[in-house]
Amino acid sequence: MKHFYLFLFLITSLISKAQTPCDNANYYLVSAYSHVKSSYDANNISHLKYFANRSVESLKLSKKNLSSCGCEMALELANKAIDLLLKVDAAETYEDGRFFVKQGRELSKQSVIEIDKCAAPNKTVNASNTQTLSDLEKEQLKLQQQQEALKLKEAQLKARMAEEKDKTLELEKEQLMLSYKNAIATNLKTYNETLNMCNCANTPLEYTENPATVTSKTIEDIKKYYLLNLEMLATKYTQVLRLCGK
Repeated sequence: MKHFYLFLFLITSLISKAQTPCDNANYYLVSAYSHVKSSYDANNISHLKYFANRSVESLKLSKKNLSSCGCEMALELANKAIDLLLKVDAAETYEDGRFFVKQGRELSKQSVIEIDKCAAPNKTVNASNTQTLSDLEKEQLKLQQQQEALKLKEAQLKARMAEEKDKTLELEKEQLMLSYKNAIATNLKTYNETLNMCNCANTPLEYTENPATVTSKTIEDIKKYYLLNLEMLATKYTQVLRLCGK
């Protein structure tokens, strides 16, 4: 990681001394185009949206230099690409998102072509420095993409862990509910048999519930819910038995 930051520092120093606003804008536009291509090549909506957002970030950074560069056409294309790619995040299906990404990709590509036209007359660095910067930029972009891939994997892992945690909690709830239901069923059977034996079973005791409502509760609330129902059932049984004896 220390080497990575040192590498970024060297790149920043070189760029600040050798590059014009057009060169800086060109770097961000190329980066945006790389991201939107990755988005278009993605095989699922999660990756498609992720790289589309990364492309938008680079396009926005390019605008800071495009105004100084005076490349109005590239700026206009970048704005249009941003407008389209911002719609990707709200897309509900992979196909809908890819539709906007495809258009954004073409606009991003055209913006790179236009900035090259604007930057060409203003080159102030020699061929050797230009090649050095190009190689450094490629290496930086490669490192950025690697970091982004790691961040994406980390996010996916956290999502899977959260999903597994939710499944474990749901299973725990189901097991707890089943235990209480068995207890209620046992008590209900005993109560009704006793009432029947005492000739008090004109209206047998019953118990009903809405499982969906119970499942939505927390573990502690589920325990309180069933304990309350057990208490209410016992109270009703006692009342029926007492009335029958009068």
